[in-house]
Amino acid sequence: MNITFVCTGNTCRSPMAEGLFKKIIADRNMTGIECRSCGIYAFPGDEATPEAVAAANELGADISAHRSSPLNQYIIDSTDIFICMTASHAAALRIAAPKSDIRILGKGIPDPYGYSAEVYRQCAKAIYENLMILADVLSVEILPLDEKSVKGVAEIEKECFSTPWNEENIRAELDNDTAHFLIAASGEKIIGYIGVHEVAGEAYIANIAVSEKYRRQGIAEKLLTEAENGAKMRKNEFISLEVRKSNAAAISLYTKRGYKKAGERKNFYTNPAEDAEIMTLTFDKDENE
Repeated sequence: MNITFVCTGNTCRSPMAEGLFKKIIADRNMTGIECRSCGIYAFPGDEATPEAVAAANELGADISAHRSSPLNQYIIDSTDIFICMTASHAAALRIAAPKSDIRILGKGIPDPYGYSAEVYRQCAKAIYENLMILADVLSVEILPLDEKSVKGVAEIEKECFSTPWNEENIRAELDNDTAHFLIAASGEKIIGYIGVHEVAGEAYIANIAVSEKYRRQGIAEKLLTEAENGAKMRKNEFISLEVRKSNAAAISLYTKRGYKKAGERKNFYTNPAEDAEIMTLTFDKDENE
């Protein structure tokens, strides 16, 4: 996998991200990942700023040999994932590389250029913290719920829902023959889960949740894909769920995956009260053969 970090001039943020991520993947013994950096409007051959070199060095990364590179077609063609420092970089990149996997690091990393060494330190710290999350995302596995993951799922429930399931509720699903629960795990860390109940050839998603700092990283899609594939394999006719009518992001995701509105449930949710939309994905008969 080839990852390219992108900023404006490729002298501050993206070289710090490149150097720090190389350190992280080495520390974690993550293999099969190559990374580099470039700038949307970079001049070739510029050094990283002294403040960036110092800030990265304090976190264990040596970027003193870095030289800037402008975005070019070779980089576009050979990159699997672009990680941009801001939404503006992502917007510019989508014009140049509309078919690429383009993401933003965290909620965006402001430019420290021209500011003090302390601003650079805070910038490097924010980059590092978000890169640790990226490393978790890249190493995630979708696994069946088991006893040791019950506590982690309960923590996600408390984080994501106003009326969360407790550990006892979740543990009960381990002995429920109709239940098929999956977790998204990075090592010992549980970062998301999905629960499906299947009865008489029909599959119903009870819950799907991803810890807040790991959202918009494709984790929900991975969970849905595995849940849908499992439901098809077990010969269900469809898979269905409820979603708050105000949850536009979730509705957009389900619609993209082929779910269609099948009805409403009035006052289905509490804290706050809200109607639910029922969305259903019907499997082709050929898929179940």
